[in-house]
Amino acid sequence: MNYRLQPPSPYGATVSTPALLSQVLGITGLGLCITALAAYLFRDMAPGLFSIAALIGGFILLFAIGRMSANEPVALLLFYVFTFLEGIGIAPTIAYYAHIDGPSIVMNAALTTGLGMLGLGAIVYATTFDFRRLYGVLMMALMAIIVISIVSLFVHFVSPTAISWVVLFIFAGLTLADFARIRAGGSGSSAVMLAVSIYLDAINIFLALLQIFGGRRSND
Repeated sequence: MNYRLQPPSPYGATVSTPALLSQVLGITGLGLCITALAAYLFRDMAPGLFSIAALIGGFILLFAIGRMSANEPVALLLFYVFTFLEGIGIAPTIAYYAHIDGPSIVMNAALTTGLGMLGLGAIVYATTFDFRRLYGVLMMALMAIIVISIVSLFVHFVSPTAISWVVLFIFAGLTLADFARIRAGGSGSSAVMLAVSIYLDAINIFLALLQIFGGRRSND
């Protein structure tokens, strides 16, 4: 799912940067575990209306989370419900690659995603460049690739693997920008809203890597 929520900024940072980073990573980590659990529980579900409904429900929840951002306990609960629905929605995709290319491709994509996210976070904290400056350009690039992906479904002028490479680079850049927001104290967003952004970065990177790794296997 290539969608993203720009969270509102109703308040400033109230915790130290290390504490904020710890909170965000903790919330995101649990959310990813919930997604993995849901994907495993619904691994035998065929693609269809149920998985699509789960993704649509998750999309709606993203806006609900933004609306409830001032009430962090409620926003956190909605976030975890969203991560469960996301797991249901992507379960058929994960099952497809596991069936065609073997379970190892899913593990490799997950491991690469985790290590990549850690590496991107380390880059932000090891440099002085403010990666938040890239946010506007990256969001425009994301909107453009979404349009291209939709058109390509009918015209087939761009390969799915090529699109996945672009998506990978876009969300890698967004990851840098989101970690830069955390380093800056949250840029007015709560830990839950920052976790939403980091979570979406990770999921989209993971799905892009699945396509890329699967494309390599098919070309071998």
